[in-house]
Amino acid sequence: MKIRKSKSRKVFLFLDYTILTILGLTCLLPLIHILAMSLSSSGAVTRGEVGFWPVDFTLQSYKYVLNKKEFWTASLISVERVALGVAVNMILTVLAAYPLSREKWEFHGRSFYTWFFVITMLFSGGLIPTYLVVFNTGLINSIWSLILPGAVPIYNVILMMNFFRSTPKALEEAARMDGAGQFKVLWNIYIPLAKPSLATVLLFSFVGHWNDWFSGLLYMQKTENYPLQSYLRTIIIQQSLMSQNNAVDLKELANISDRTKNAAQIFIAMIPILIIYPLLQKHFAKGIIMGSVKE
Repeated sequence: MKIRKSKSRKVFLFLDYTILTILGLTCLLPLIHILAMSLSSSGAVTRGEVGFWPVDFTLQSYKYVLNKKEFWTASLISVERVALGVAVNMILTVLAAYPLSREKWEFHGRSFYTWFFVITMLFSGGLIPTYLVVFNTGLINSIWSLILPGAVPIYNVILMMNFFRSTPKALEEAARMDGAGQFKVLWNIYIPLAKPSLATVLLFSFVGHWNDWFSGLLYMQKTENYPLQSYLRTIIIQQSLMSQNNAVDLKELANISDRTKNAAQIFIAMIPILIIYPLLQKHFAKGIIMGSVKE
């Protein structure tokens, strides 16, 4: 019996690792292909010779991108959006999740407010009403138009709410006996214990703000106000390289094209995401599991 279980366990692990490896390569290979294109010459990319390794290795595309003022302007706008947006999301998520995690006798309107938040996950206001609200509040062409419409991510609130509910009540009772109030209990007990969920919510918020391109196209009427992803979206429209930069000589033209420079810009834009994921990975799974389970 033990031998059969051992064999079935080995078969399961083999299939598990095989499937996960295939899924991992499915996610990784497109990134490698983009990197290879950005490091290859224009001719090699045009001829379709570039796979997962650079052909006619060159750094001209990166030199062109890093010397481009519009790219750095859009990058700084994205950094500003992430800094402000993540801070607003985290503060409002915690302040909304904590009271919703209280018992009914502590917060009599808890059920009403919980459904008030949840209903927005099922039915949205719509694109046009949202745009009219942003327009009539004078936020068009403002960095706040990219932040305030999604200031309270309800899914993150529910994750934090369930995590707060799973926190042992004995810790809060001990703090109350020492004279601690609601904000002190939240700051000294709940937030330190909620690091896995906070890291998960921070990751969701960071990725959401950094990767969003549609809000920039919708709320920014001037291209110089575009965040990075909106800027990258606009350059997909093919333009003549010579018309963009008359100073490009024939040697440089042979090394870079719209496809190679776009690949370089896309890969540079992915670097912050590639950095933050490994840093928060150890908290991610734990935060998802503990925040999704309601006792």
